[in-house]
Amino acid sequence: MSHLIRPLFVAVSLALAFSANAAKPAKPAVKQAAKQAAAPVASPDFELAHNLGALGEEQLQAVVDRFNKENGGNLKLTRLEKGEKPAGLNLVRRYDMSDVLTQTKSFVPLYQMMAKAGQPLNLSDLSVDLKAGVVDAKGRLVALPLIYSTPVLFYNKNAFRKARLDPEQAPKTWFEMQGMLDKLQDAGYACPYTTSWPVWVHVDNVSAISGVPAISDKGALIFNGLPQVKHVAMMATWTKANYFKLFGRRDEASKHFREGECAMISTDSREHVDFRDAKGVELGVAALPYHDDVYGGRQNSLADGASLWVGAGRSAAEYKQAAKFVSFLLSPEMQVELVRVYGGLPLTSAGRAAARSKVLRDGDKTLEVAYASLKGKGASPASHVADADPVRIIANEELEAVWSDQKPAKAALDTSVTRGNAVLGAKPALKKAQPF
Repeated sequence: MSHLIRPLFVAVSLALAFSANAAKPAKPAVKQAAKQAAAPVASPDFELAHNLGALGEEQLQAVVDRFNKENGGNLKLTRLEKGEKPAGLNLVRRYDMSDVLTQTKSFVPLYQMMAKAGQPLNLSDLSVDLKAGVVDAKGRLVALPLIYSTPVLFYNKNAFRKARLDPEQAPKTWFEMQGMLDKLQDAGYACPYTTSWPVWVHVDNVSAISGVPAISDKGALIFNGLPQVKHVAMMATWTKANYFKLFGRRDEASKHFREGECAMISTDSREHVDFRDAKGVELGVAALPYHDDVYGGRQNSLADGASLWVGAGRSAAEYKQAAKFVSFLLSPEMQVELVRVYGGLPLTSAGRAAARSKVLRDGDKTLEVAYASLKGKGASPASHVADADPVRIIANEELEAVWSDQKPAKAALDTSVTRGNAVLGAKPALKKAQPF
């Protein structure tokens, strides 16, 4: 995390000296001093650290500027650098959660900070879908799930038409999807399907949707069961058939979909804002497919994303400003703005209602699809394979080995689980299901 500039405190110190035989002209000075003492004291400088890209930083700066203007705040943006002391406020993305989980003493629980600052935090008003990984064992909010999403399937309706597929009928199952990929390939698409965030989508969420958790209640990795093995093996056959192309471990694939190269992509629901102006793409959206041969049918997908964490060791005045910023973000107007700009799911019921009436009026069904996919259960389980840096790296390596025809799926997932559990055993903080 970024190097911190020590907060600046505005202090007014007045020293008035009067002699026993002071003259009358001294009175105006006393009146002037009283006026100075009564003048409002500006809020102390307080930092919000982030590691967004250039566009994300520009958008976040606009939110901060609006808060400062409307609330007389002095909130300043700074860079979030790995391994450094947390700032006063820290916007932590899913793939950077390891820093939080391994240094919890460097953070203050959100509910505690809000209570001390005298700002209300009504948990009953917050969406149960969006509390994944940010509540403690007692259900108290330790961080604000600010920009959350769930994986969905985006597809190019124009590509479907070219392949003589119904543009209003996305695949519901992975088996059904395979037949569509064949037709898309015949229609000239060298990349019928791709994915961003492969571990988040194809380990965490495919496991959850199949009803087989990737992590046990005790924090052990268990994503090498039969449903997961069959899914990863299926993806290997798709790679050989050129139905599926992998471009990277993060969101590299999104660029290829946005440019019309790939006909379908599984990625975070929030990316619908990035695909709005995609060249030659008429955007369609559907829930992530499921395996219909798994007992119990399709289960819920998971919610995760960027969350706001409070750094420890700050003054009461600084925490008061932080609490005001949190309340500002939870206002219905700002919830709608965050959805419009970042594409995340609204956190409050008021924000969700407002988003339905304002954000979705252009016909975008992404939020509806995302909430339906979560089924009101997106907050469980709290631990995700994608959240722990070293574990995610191992899982990516093993997935790539399968999809490049270097290893069979069963051997790769067994190795991934064994290696990952060894890492978790050496770093107990990463294994904890609850962050505090």
